[in-house]
Formats: sequence, C-alpha cells, structure tokens
Amino acid sequence: MESILSNLLLGFQNALSLTNLLWVTIGSFLGTLFGMLPGIGPATGIAILIPLSYGMDPTTALITMCAIYYGAMFGGSIASIMINTPGDASAIVTCWDGYRMAQKGFAGKALATSAIASFVGGMIACVMVVLLAQAAASVALKFGPAEMFALVLFAMTAVVTLAEGKLLRGAVALLIGVMISTIGIDGQSGVFRFTMGIDILQDGIEFLVAIIGCYAIAEVFNGYSELNVVHEIDVKKIGRVMISKEDWKQIWLPIVRSTPVAFFLGCLPGVGGSMTSLIAYTTERQFSKNPEDWGHGDIVGIAAPEAANNASSTASIIPMLAIGIPSSGTTAVMLGALMMLGVQPGPMLFEMRPDVAWGVIASMFIGNIVLVFMNMPMVPYIAKLLALPQKLLIPIIVCLAFMGTYMMNYSTFDFYLLVLFGCLGYVMQKLDIPIPPMVLALILGDTMEKTLRQALVATDGSPAVFLDKPIALVFFALAALSIVYSLYQNRKVERKRKAASLETA
Repeated sequence: MESILSNLLLGFQNALSLTNLLWVTIGSFLGTLFGMLPGIGPATGIAILIPLSYGMDPTTALITMCAIYYGAMFGGSIASIMINTPGDASAIVTCWDGYRMAQKGFAGKALATSAIASFVGGMIACVMVVLLAQAAASVALKFGPAEMFALVLFAMTAVVTLAEGKLLRGAVALLIGVMISTIGIDGQSGVFRFTMGIDILQDGIEFLVAIIGCYAIAEVFNGYSELNVVHEIDVKKIGRVMISKEDWKQIWLPIVRSTPVAFFLGCLPGVGGSMTSLIAYTTERQFSKNPEDWGHGDIVGIAAPEAANNASSTASIIPMLAIGIPSSGTTAVMLGALMMLGVQPGPMLFEMRPDVAWGVIASMFIGNIVLVFMNMPMVPYIAKLLALPQKLLIPIIVCLAFMGTYMMNYSTFDFYLLVLFGCLGYVMQKLDIPIPPMVLALILGDTMEKTLRQALVATDGSPAVFLDKPIALVFFALAALSIVYSLYQNRKVERKRKAASLETA
C-alpha cells in the first residue's frame, strides 16, 4: 500500500504541472464537445486531434487523450437529454428518461443528475484504478508468448460481442483488420507480403491513417446526408442545473451499486460503455419500487447508467496501460497514438515509466473535478453548440484529418490511403458492419501473429505448448464463451424479430 501511495504522489506531482493541468482542462472541454455532437464521439475526437500529440511529452499526450475520453462520457448525455439523440453509443440509455424529463421542464435537473452521477462514478472508479492497476501489471509480467497469444485471441473474440445480433458482420470486420495488419515485410522471415508491388507499402499501413480514415473521414461522408440539419436549443427552458437533497437521496445508492459492477465489466475487452450502462439501467429498474415510471422521466434512470458509463470508461484504461490490450475502440485509438510517440503500454510501463502510468492515473482525479465544475455552470451554453450546422463541422474535421495524416510520415501517399479507409469505413457503416473489431485487429494482428510463432517455435511447432499453460487455457475458455454468448445473443435477436414480424402481420 505504501508503494501505491508513493507512486500516486509521483503521479500527482507530474499531473499538477502547469502544462498538464492546462491540457487536462483543454481535453476535458474538447471531450465534452465531441461527446455531445452526434456522430463524433470519443474515438473519432481523439483520432481527429492526434496531430496535437506530436511533439508532446508522452504523459501530456496520454493525459489529454484520457481527458477527451471521459469528457466525452460527460458530454454524450447532453445531446441525449436535450434533443433525444445520443452523442455516443454509450449515452443511448440516457435518452429513455433524460429526454422525458426535459420534455416535462426538468432539463436542468436531468443535466445536473448526469454530471453528478458521472463525477461520483468516475471518482470511485479512479480509486479502484489506483488499487488494481499495478496488481494487473504484476500479473501480466508472468505472461509468455502462449499466454499473450491467448489473451489477444480473447480480446479479438470478445470485441465481436459488441456487434449484438451481428456476429457474422463482427467477424468480417475482424478478418479485414487482420488482413490489413499483414501487409508489408514479415518481421521474422523478411518476405514481402501483399504489397502489390508498391514499395511504399513495404513498412505496412500506418494504423493511425486507417483509424483516422475509418472514423473521421467516414463521418464526413455520413455528414453530407445531414448537411442542413440544425437543432433548435432554447437555453431559457433548461432551468437551474441543480438537484435537491431529496433527489440526492434517490440517486446515491444506485450510483454506488452500479459503479463497481460497471468498473469490472469495463476492464473486459469488448464490453464497452453501452453494454454496462444498459446493465446498470435494467438492474436498477428491478430494484425500483416504481418500475412503471422508468422510461417516463425517472431520475434514477439517468443516474445509474451515467455512473456506470463513466466507471466503465475509466476502467478501460487499466488493460491498455497494464497489459497493452485495448478494451474498446477508443482505447485502441489511444494505444495506436501512444505507440507512435514511442511509448509501449504494457506491464513494463509501470516499472520503466512510472511517471507516465501514474501521471495518467492521477490526472483522472483532476479531470473528473474539472469536468463537474465545467459542466454544471456552463452546460446551458455548451448545449447551444448542438445548433452548430454540419456545413461548419465538416471542413474542420477534414482539415484536421489531413493535417494529422501528413504529419505522421510527411507522405502524400498517405492521403490516398486516408480517403480509401474513409470509403471503407463509410461502406462498413452502411452495411452495418462494426468498425471497432477491425481497429482492434489492425493494431493487435501483428502481436497475435508474432506471439503465436514464438510459442510454436519453442516446441518445434507443437500446439501442446498451449495445453501446458493454465493462464492460456483460461483465456481460450473465455474466448469460447464469448463466441457462445454471441451466438446466443444472435438467436435471441432473431426470435425478437420473428415475434415482432408476427405481431405486425
């Protein structure tokens, strides 16, 4: 415990520097905007602003990206409550009761509940990160190639469960990512693979180019269909952004109940904020004395999913920092950006760069405080930005995306790749194929191939090496369970569709 406290103190010394305080504030504000504006979200927001991280100290860069991430969790609920349009997928559940409260004239109370629940859930999750992050890194140090391969395989299969009812589409996205990751020179044999005779592809495709294209440029293509859409926001109707003592008595226990469960679910690859917020919502509805009020403006229906949402996003930082495995599309983008800065997240990060690891953890406490003080008084004015038309947003996104791409390698060839991946992302969205599995496979595909080869070389190609590793067997079992769960969810969705079609017939 003493070592944890001393490391946390080191982290606060780093996070409280003037530069880092400035960037955690900027990141929190930008994250709120990205989370609030429908269609952008944290992953796209971080991808767009990757150019800002060039030349930054790695700690400052990661602090900024984390601030954007949990700032987006705060901001996502603003659009849900005000215009019934979630800024991010994880804020969908907030629409159900938040918008109803706004319609009844309690928009200020709904916004305050969201901000307070996010703050409390986030702070509890930060304490849990402090207690568990280094322990997770210590366990990860015991991982050899066999265990690492099994972990990556589990991460890839688990992320497919994000595509509820779309297992085949999720698997297709995963395979696309794995195939793209094999382009270039094979690191072990030196053989050129799938370069199509283009010399510039011998080093492979820069995964950040793919990420920016699939998120930012694809969103630009989507934005053309809503070029003239403008949302009307009346600040006067929001009212006082505050809750009463009676309201607090109603929401504090659901917040405390929802946070630990969401935290542990958030550590698992592929779970995501949308699933944890839905679990928190349905669980608290079962505890409610008046479940019939849910969906019609119940304040607990906002508090529980918002606390879970923030706890989940905070928890997702643990596997990225401690193991080097992203647990969501957003942390996959962050992992890619960090690798570009020369920092390799994983168990050795806490040993070799404690200033980075603990500086980020300490900044989470600061970021949550900044966000609650920023959102409570400023949310009525921030909400007015929902009226910003797409015709202004699109040129800004395009400009930042192309700037960031060029600054990576100073290569104009990357522009062609950027547009190509933008088209790919757009087509995948239209075909309802999820992008996060592809992004995860694109980043981890090389690791999976490398660890599989290393494990097999040690036993002259015999797969028995995996049977002798208990940790690897556990992850293989979890991978199998995730596939079974996905198949079960698929059948469940199909049954609902058939039942609905029979009712309408």
